[in-house]
Amino acid sequence: MDTTRSRPKTKPASKTERPPLYKVILLNDDFTPRDFVVSVLQAIFRMTEGEALGVMLTAHRKGACVVAVYTREIAETKAMQATEKGRRQGYPLAFTTERDA
Repeated sequence: MDTTRSRPKTKPASKTERPPLYKVILLNDDFTPRDFVVSVLQAIFRMTEGEALGVMLTAHRKGACVVAVYTREIAETKAMQATEKGRRQGYPLAFTTERDA
């Protein structure tokens, strides 16, 4: 009588992948006051005044600036909130998102 028992093969533990990240990008315009842009960056993205000023000036000089990197849902929500904050005040302030490389 054969008493050898075989165990079922175990599957290797699957690794959960990190979700893709998205950049929130501030687009420069010639109409939104600089102080307002800084206040939006502080309110929505929790930046210090110095950080917000640096991001605003980079966007002003180069046409756009990466504000922060988040998961897709958070990036899109923050970009929408920041853009809407400008629209409510009558400014063409615009933020967009782009998948991070």
